[in-house]
Parts: sequence; structure tokens; C-alpha cells
Amino acid sequence: MSGVDMPNSVLIAIGGNALLQEGEPNSLDLQLTRAAHIGEEVAELVANGYRVVLTHGNGPQVGSILRRSEMAAEVAEPDELSDLPIWLAVADSKGGLGHILGMAINNALARRGLATRAVTVLTHIEVDAADPAFELPTKPIGAVLGEAMAAQERAAGHQLVKVQGGYRRVVPSPRPISVVELAQIQAVAAADAVVIAGGGGGVPVVRDGTGWRSVEAVIDKDFTSALIAAGLGIRTMVLVTSVDHAYVGFGTENARRLDRISADEARRYLAAGEFPPGSMGPKVEASLAYLDEGGHQAVITSLASIHEALDGKDGTYITQEAP
Repeated sequence: MSGVDMPNSVLIAIGGNALLQEGEPNSLDLQLTRAAHIGEEVAELVANGYRVVLTHGNGPQVGSILRRSEMAAEVAEPDELSDLPIWLAVADSKGGLGHILGMAINNALARRGLATRAVTVLTHIEVDAADPAFELPTKPIGAVLGEAMAAQERAAGHQLVKVQGGYRRVVPSPRPISVVELAQIQAVAAADAVVIAGGGGGVPVVRDGTGWRSVEAVIDKDFTSALIAAGLGIRTMVLVTSVDHAYVGFGTENARRLDRISADEARRYLAAGEFPPGSMGPKVEASLAYLDEGGHQAVITSLASIHEALDGKDGTYITQEAP
């Protein structure tokens, strides 16, 4: 159910690879540089009168945290280190990335003389304990691994998939069903803040007779973004990707970019296989989920084209009704 309408509001969902690309060295300096660029884009939106909520992925970062823990365990004394569960690595990455992005946004806001500040909300996302995703891990995390490292991961009981250049670890990715701190996120957003929420898709939890408990999974941040955007009554949800538009026939000589499509058109293209599961598919599915919950419009575009997209001059718009 959609929350109270927030006029001139936008949720921007960026991937973890916006800070660290697949196959790149795990460089903090590189991530800080890219965060500074994101901060400038967000601050410009605030300067133009937008109320901004930012969500982000964490695939490269959470994989790196888990790998560091495994490497440390190899040289530590018995019982010196406890195992690091995936859900704690997700929370860890949310804190770190929330700090990096928040500082970048605050610095950019301050340079413009704006009093608005970024606030990071460590977000818990409820999932269904019976979600079949727990039996079929599909979400890639971490770096691309060579044969030797992949063998070590398999020996540790982790599941891997073959990707270009090697292998990546995969973990369960259940669908989110509710945002535990939605009312608190709403309150912070109403207090003249840029809210950074749902980081890494949020920390996955299930509810039982005693309350919530964390579970081993990583939630797709686009689906969490749809829940947050609809719950807050956000007017526009922007899903940031590496291209300016969604396409049909992508990668072929008959490729055609999509400027404005209805939800029904998006469903038909999705059913026809035009949006692959590992790339554009989840973004289109998340856009439809947002619209189905009362959302106004979803936009798929690149980070560099956000301003033009919000002016209606770029990006792929998906709306409930035909344009």
C-alpha cells in the first residue's frame, strides 16, 4: 500500500558497482572518488528542489568483507575469530557505504550552502522464511575468482556460478515483503534530510513468535527500492544502470531504445525475454512492483543522465497507463 504522497520526491537506486566495478582492484580511493561524484549529483537534485531518498547495492563490497573474514580465519588461532554470517556482512557493508556516501553528499551540500544533510538508516527488510530462493542461491556477490580461489570457496561449502573471467559466489536472494523501519525513514525524510536507506537491499529478517531474526541471504536492492518508494509515496523511482535506456533487441542490429512504455508493454517485453534476468530484468520487475503498489512513475537510466531523465528528456519511463 502506498504511503502519503511526497511531491517532488525521487528515490535513486544505485548499484554497488557504481562504486566498484566487477574485476577492478578493491580500491578505497576509487570508491571515494566515485562516491564524491554521486554526492554532487544528489546535491544538485536537492538544490533543484527535490526531496531525495538514496538506496544502494553492495554486491562487490559484501563479497570482499566475507573474503577478508575467511582469509583472516585461515591464519587465526582456533576460536580466535567467530564465523561471519552473510547478514552481518550486509549490515557491515551498509554502515561503511552509508558513511562513504553520506559524507560525499554532505560535503557537496555544504559546498552549495545547503542546510540539508544525509542520514543513513540501517534498514531491516522482512522476507518469507519459506521463500524458495533459500533453496536455490542465485545472487552473485564478491569478486570474480580464478580456478584456485574457486576451489577454496567450494571446499568451504559455498556455491559458485561461472561468469566471464572466472567464477562468483552465489547466495539466496528472497523477495522483500516489508520494510521494518518504513515509518522512521518517512520521518527522517520529512525532516529535510537526504535519506540513505535499504543499503545492499537491507538486512534480511524473518518474523516468528519471538520477533525478528536475521537470515542468510542478500536481497536485490531494486526490489527493496520499490517497496520503500511505494511505501513512502515517492513520485519517481530512478533505477540507475550502465546505459541511458532500456532496449528491446539489445545487442542486435535491430536494437531499439524505449523512451516511454506502459506497465502492460513492460510485462509483454519481459515475458518475451527482452530483459535478461541478470541485467535489465530485475529493474523492470522492480519498476512494475512499484507501480502495482501505487507508484507514479519509474525511470531506468544512467547516473550521468539522471537530471535529463527527471526533466523527461532521457531514460526509459515506465508508467501504469500508456504514455
